[in-house]
Amino acid sequence: MRSTFTASATSPLSGAFPNPQASARPVPPPLPAPLPSPLVCATERMNWPAPAGTSPSRGARSLAGAGSLSPAPGENYCCICMDEIRDKKTLEKCRHSFCRPCIDQAFQFKAACPMCLTFYGTQVGDQPRGGSMAVTRWASPLPGYEPYGTIVIDYTIPSGVQEQRGHPNPGVAFAGTSRRAFLPDCAEGQRVLRLLQRAFEQRLTFTVGTSATTGLSNVVIWNDVHHKTSTHGGPQGYASASMLFVLRRDFIPITSPSVHSL
Repeated sequence: MRSTFTASATSPLSGAFPNPQASARPVPPPLPAPLPSPLVCATERMNWPAPAGTSPSRGARSLAGAGSLSPAPGENYCCICMDEIRDKKTLEKCRHSFCRPCIDQAFQFKAACPMCLTFYGTQVGDQPRGGSMAVTRWASPLPGYEPYGTIVIDYTIPSGVQEQRGHPNPGVAFAGTSRRAFLPDCAEGQRVLRLLQRAFEQRLTFTVGTSATTGLSNVVIWNDVHHKTSTHGGPQGYASASMLFVLRRDFIPITSPSVHSL
């Protein structure tokens, strides 16, 4: 009598005799490990000019070997030329360091740290020329500042022609404006008033553009500096209790160090 043995899936011999009809799937090769990204600083995002006299091979060499050769942030590394720092220069406020020729040329383009964008120097905006800022005082208080009177600021910007620098349509006429804003006449409000006066002198308060309220183009508009334009709440009279904080927050990136000491 002939005996027959059939290997089952649970038989210990089932793997000893491979099925010749079973198709073996090819094993794909392992994926290559991704290279670490090179260090990126604000100069690359802002397209700052390459420093004069810098050898192209320095930046190219650092980019090509960024996965293994570039030092970690905080080490002796200049993110402008993307190489080791030579003739080191450390910025006073933020303490970031760069090659002296690199940062000197970068500051000719924009006086701000390429790493953290901390501003250095005095910023000048594109507010139309010939405007005025008049300050008067009322005895009545603003909500939330009942013990104090009110500082009233009247801005006047005359109509004119748009300039080449900063305006959307150079050579095209623009419509002027008159605006009124309010501050509490307390010590902090007086300090903010000096900030607003400095901003107006530096031509930072207004610009020319399209009004978000009316949709009209080629008109004078606010330039990202919050003002309280109503004596009570609402879109133009935001919460008085937080008004001074909002104003001082807005001035941090646009004013020089001397302003903060006022």
